[in-house]
Amino acid sequence: MSAPAPSPLAIVDAEPLPRQEEVLTDAALAFVAELHRRFTPRRDELLARRAERRAEIARTSTLDFLPETAAVRADDSWKVAPAPAALDDRRVEITGPTDRKMTINALNSGAKVWLADFEDASAPTWENVVLGQINLVDAYTRSIDFTDPGSGKSYALRPDEELATVVMRPRGWHLNERHLVDADGTAVPGAFVDFGLYFFHNARRLLNLGKGPYFYLPKTESHLEARLWNDVFVFAQDYVGIPQGTIRATVLIETITAAYEMEEILYELRDHASGLNAGRWDYLFSIVKNFRDGGPRFVLPDRNAVTMTAPFMRAYTELLVRTCHKRGAHAVGGMAAFIPSRKDPEVNKVAFEKVRADKDREANDGFDGSWVAHPDLVPIAMESFDRVLGDKPNQKDRLREDVHVEAADLIAVDSLNASPTYHGLVNAVQVGIRYIEAWLRGLGAVAIFNLMEDAATAEISRSQIWQWINAGVEFENGDKATPELARKVAAEELDAIRKEIGEQAFAAGHWQEAHDLLLQVSLDEDYADFLTLPAYERLRG
Repeated sequence: MSAPAPSPLAIVDAEPLPRQEEVLTDAALAFVAELHRRFTPRRDELLARRAERRAEIARTSTLDFLPETAAVRADDSWKVAPAPAALDDRRVEITGPTDRKMTINALNSGAKVWLADFEDASAPTWENVVLGQINLVDAYTRSIDFTDPGSGKSYALRPDEELATVVMRPRGWHLNERHLVDADGTAVPGAFVDFGLYFFHNARRLLNLGKGPYFYLPKTESHLEARLWNDVFVFAQDYVGIPQGTIRATVLIETITAAYEMEEILYELRDHASGLNAGRWDYLFSIVKNFRDGGPRFVLPDRNAVTMTAPFMRAYTELLVRTCHKRGAHAVGGMAAFIPSRKDPEVNKVAFEKVRADKDREANDGFDGSWVAHPDLVPIAMESFDRVLGDKPNQKDRLREDVHVEAADLIAVDSLNASPTYHGLVNAVQVGIRYIEAWLRGLGAVAIFNLMEDAATAEISRSQIWQWINAGVEFENGDKATPELARKVAAEELDAIRKEIGEQAFAAGHWQEAHDLLLQVSLDEDYADFLTLPAYERLRG
């Protein structure tokens, strides 16, 4: 280590947390500080490059595969590193935040993988950031348990061989951690805090358990961003003295720009890559964000009308499967967000049928696994993939050479025969207010109308309101999308919530603040890149 000693990091504006000293050790913070010193300048350059690319899309209203990386795509000789045994079978993955109860339930769920989420399913309060790290350490040392204070029910881990493999998701490049700053007072990127603390404390421990430090990389927009992650991995493995290639990363293809660079992203991470994932809601959000001024042909209908069978979504998922299997990587499908209702078996019956059809389609299309948001959905998804995979851990041998996707196919939004509706506007307002209110209370994964919503669904909600207003959409009932109509619907929803939960609960929540923030990011002329940026400024703790 010939590099200069890292600047010490300071914890600011944060109340002390129980057991924080176990993860916020001097050695761990020195590692995070070194990640920050070495790599934050490149992170900043890449964020600036995002803005330049968005300006180019605004000018041209198109995207294409990169001519400068054509040789990477044309070279059939390279593959990603073989999957480690613990990540070879990923037929069902469950997602969720790292609170204590969820940690136990997800590990016990019967899924092959748990996406332990510090990103969209977790509001980044300091408590969630630090205690989530403690919960994962406790899980690996089998010192975790939980008793529900309401029901008195106790939760404990099953035997090791029955537990899901953890793939941890840090925050995206755009989010900083305001509670951890360097000597200049500059906040450390949240990605380095989440990755750094987890890797430093658990890399060797996981190897001893026969697994390893595995990561999901969110919000990636280019192969250059994947290259930065790869350089972080190389440095981190050397720093703690574990073999290169120990880390494995699965990249979420949840931005429209990344969809044009799937092979390049795998190439940059090839010694550390294990797959790509189709992230539906963020992908739609990214299309709206990037093509928001592209005219009527880019106007999306209601989010629930954009199914995975829409031609442009089908192009995206089939290209993902073909790309992954060509390069020896796993292709992981999208989210089944339904939350079963204990009160309404008819709702469950209809929803389970939809989940089964969705997972059957993914398995038949060649995906190696898929996501669910609730343990009750694990057996349904498992059945779909068991039927296709049998005893095989995956179907990477299905090369899908029948798939041919042109650049225009990925942005053929107008190929979908559906239009925005007034009900879609109401739903976007309802989900937006209810989700943001929970987020401001520190909850990132929220059940709303029998669906598990996270920050991605709030992003698509507010983006669609913005897009429909700016495109002058006229709904089927004759109403036109205007700021006035959005304010009227939002006021009606706020009043309905007050009546639904009662005056006392309403006053105790953040409902007015959530209402105001939704309208801010939906109506401002300057479109906010991420809802979570202004929301984080209002997040307490």
